Amino acid sequence: MEIWLNQSSTDDFVLLGIFSHSSTDLVLFSAVMMVFIVALCGNILLIFLIFMDPQLHTPMYFFLSQLSFMDLMLVCTNVPKMAANFLSGRKSISFVGCGMQIGLFVCLVGSEGLLLGLMAYDRYVAISHPLHYPILMSQRVCLQIVGSSWVFGITDGLIQMVVVMTFPYCGLREVDHFFCEMLSLLKLACIDTSIFENVIFACCVFMLFLPFSIIVASYARILRTVLHMHSAQAVRKALATCSSHLTAVFLFYGAAMFIYLRPKRYRAPSHDKVVSVFYTVLTPMLNPLIYSLRNREVMGALRKGLDHCRIVNQH
Repeated sequence: MEIWLNQSSTDDFVLLGIFSHSSTDLVLFSAVMMVFIVALCGNILLIFLIFMDPQLHTPMYFFLSQLSFMDLMLVCTNVPKMAANFLSGRKSISFVGCGMQIGLFVCLVGSEGLLLGLMAYDRYVAISHPLHYPILMSQRVCLQIVGSSWVFGITDGLIQMVVVMTFPYCGLREVDHFFCEMLSLLKLACIDTSIFENVIFACCVFMLFLPFSIIVASYARILRTVLHMHSAQAVRKALATCSSHLTAVFLFYGAAMFIYLRPKRYRAPSHDKVVSVFYTVLTPMLNPLIYSLRNREVMGALRKGLDHCRIVNQH
């Protein structure tokens, strides 16, 4: 902590950002901000509907509310600072602010990745063991699943934040990114960080493949169950139940693997920044749309809410 306090007053970092002030980049910046606003509104609305509608008080929607909360925090971790720097012309971020961005980002990505993996187990129980679902997915189990996801992410975020921010940094301190992304920051360290980077790579492999293995195992069992179903309607219902989750998994893990599992020689800052926009802004916007537009219960809750507002306004 003393190291942080000594450095925070003078050792700001410079975020080079992703946009210039050209007409093309102004349009792209406006598009990103529109996506950011839609992500905020979509996730807040989904959390509100799940909280207010008793029909959505089920394990699946409890997990969805937590996923939306994580997405909400994720878009608010990096985008407001990026927008403020772009609009003000300032590019600096304090030492403490940089550390907070790293810690929150790693925490939220780790928590969301594990939660998506454990949500696959929920779908497996719902489809393969529907009669035992209330017992196997009790309130206690649901809280343990969500709690373990948060503990996993918070622990990883704190460790990586503390280690990264205790390295000495020198030179111009220009981070070639629009937020304090860990790998971009390590390039500015005055000492050799290759051992730590190898450890981080191993941690990323573990963080991605642990939940991914849960997903693969769960859907292998789901597929086996579906193949033994004799009703076409039951098959369609099972596939519809899983399609939204699989879409969210594809978006999340596709971007994460592209960023963190590529060999170093294939990494380019321009590619990483573009994928990071997709990862930190676009995916949080798409998740509530995927889970709401393709879900009759959520759309039904939305219609009831709109009807209630209409009745209140008429009176």
